[in-house]
Amino acid sequence: MAHLAETYACVPSTERGRGILISGNPKTNSILYCNGRSVLIRQLDRPLDVAVYGEHGYPVTVARYSPNGEWIASADSSGIVRIWGTHNEFVLKNEFKVLTGRIDDLQWSPDMMRIVASGDGKGKSFVRCFMWDSGSTVGDFDGHSRRVLSCDFKPTRPFRIATCGEDFLVNFYEGPPFKFRLSQREHSNFANCIRFSPDGSKFITVSSDKKGILYDGKTGEKMGELSSENGHTGSIYAVTWSPDSKQVLTVSADKSAKVWDIFDDGSGTVNKTLECPGTGGVEDMLVGCLWLNDHLVIVSLGGTIHLFSASDLDKTPLSFSGHLKNVTTLTVLNSNPRTILTGSYDGTIIRWIQGIGYSGKLRRKDISQIKCLAALEGEIITAGFDNKVWRIPLNGDECGDPGQVDIGTQPKDLSHAIDTPELALVSIDSGVVLLKGLQIVSNINLGFTAAASAIAPDGSEVIVGGQDGKLHIYSVSGDSLKEVAVLEKHRGAISVIRYSPDISMFASADLNREAVVWDRVSREVKLNNMLYHTARINCLAWSPDSSMVATGSLDTAVIIYEIGKPPSSRITINNAHPGGVYGVAFADECSLVSSGEDACIRLWKIAPQ
Repeated sequence: MAHLAETYACVPSTERGRGILISGNPKTNSILYCNGRSVLIRQLDRPLDVAVYGEHGYPVTVARYSPNGEWIASADSSGIVRIWGTHNEFVLKNEFKVLTGRIDDLQWSPDMMRIVASGDGKGKSFVRCFMWDSGSTVGDFDGHSRRVLSCDFKPTRPFRIATCGEDFLVNFYEGPPFKFRLSQREHSNFANCIRFSPDGSKFITVSSDKKGILYDGKTGEKMGELSSENGHTGSIYAVTWSPDSKQVLTVSADKSAKVWDIFDDGSGTVNKTLECPGTGGVEDMLVGCLWLNDHLVIVSLGGTIHLFSASDLDKTPLSFSGHLKNVTTLTVLNSNPRTILTGSYDGTIIRWIQGIGYSGKLRRKDISQIKCLAALEGEIITAGFDNKVWRIPLNGDECGDPGQVDIGTQPKDLSHAIDTPELALVSIDSGVVLLKGLQIVSNINLGFTAAASAIAPDGSEVIVGGQDGKLHIYSVSGDSLKEVAVLEKHRGAISVIRYSPDISMFASADLNREAVVWDRVSREVKLNNMLYHTARINCLAWSPDSSMVATGSLDTAVIIYEIGKPPSSRITINNAHPGGVYGVAFADECSLVSSGEDACIRLWKIAPQ
């Protein structure tokens, strides 16, 4: 059996020039955010306690807790809202097609009977309010001519709805059934976010014109605005109220967050400017915020989440991050405590520590996209879409001066000889390239299309898998390869080959969903009929004692086979990563790490059958 021990979560999907929405549940201190087609529920007190809801068919744009915290409404880019429970395996209550285009914001009514959603109506309605149980429309929302970026429900009676959007307008509706009451045009650029105060007396809008304006919560009339003294110098993307309705937190493209004191006359002055740690690049722009109990949650464009304490704003914030895009490579370092390195295709390499989680991004001078990643003691080797192989020394969180070699074409696979670490093998379309350090020892045209390759730990043998499904075994002498055997068993192009740690076996897998374990000396099949995936196999890993082999596939499953037992006694982890598994590695004899399309990394504890 295998059970999930830890999840290292991805970070919220962000978009340049737009704010993002984070929702929170004050009772459980948990936050909700979206990445791709997943909604993530994270406990702020326990960062490794992560739940993922992945039932949407399109990218999710917003998710919100109901006022009692028992239900969650999430919306996606196709205009669908799903309402599901926080317990009982996220049981689905309802699904409604609300708008014809992307939904940008939604909010529950305080009595939990209605939900208002706004977004891009593609020529039809931009805002809609509906009953949460039947989906029937409650009222008419005229008055907007362009995409509505934000909406909110007044949290006290009498009910009101306020909306704002790309037409610079702030509209106010009363009901139910809701009808247009008045419109305010105080902003001179996109109105990005609108929020009622928890006591319902006021609401605030923030805009790309760097202004924040306060209105009366009951009548919708303008009361005042945030002072321009020490104000933001860039677009303001999001705003959130304190629980006592006396302060607001705003975040902006000028890379700062500000806490404002709000007075009864509707004016506001800066109380404190919060500086978030970062590199000073574009990814440090702040795009989302949430005031939850004593936590100020602030999200940057690069996805980093900063947690400030509301009771002690001078305290250094706790920052944690993760991947934004699918994680394509994964490797485990033989260190204590166990360190995991993961690389996503956007070029980010992140270090995780088992039992702790996020431990920092590796700052590389060259941020090229990564296809293959291998780790040695104190050094990592990467091959990417820039046709180069990089060797990067590791000094703690910092990377030393990298060395590179241009191999002239796209690398397909990368492996290194563990006993002689300077020796590395890169497979390319026409054959393989043998590297010693940063020198190309030989570039060998093998006469067939190479798809995957592996070099023995002592560097004496090379296996190359072809597009035709054959395994070619070569002995290495100096800078040349001599073919010694061709193995035929696979019926599809080879996708991955790996030697066992004790060098007595090797395993290969193909695009036709089959894996095979071979004896290295006799070159006979040791374990076959490993045909339990339903799509191509992307990755494969051996346990440190060579007793188990794990495969990860596009079918979202990870399967663990024990050597010496029939494949039918396998351990299967279904739906390990929605969208497909792209990396597996053993951390120790009973722990397996996996990564995939959902940008999360998961640690599984294995108990052999």
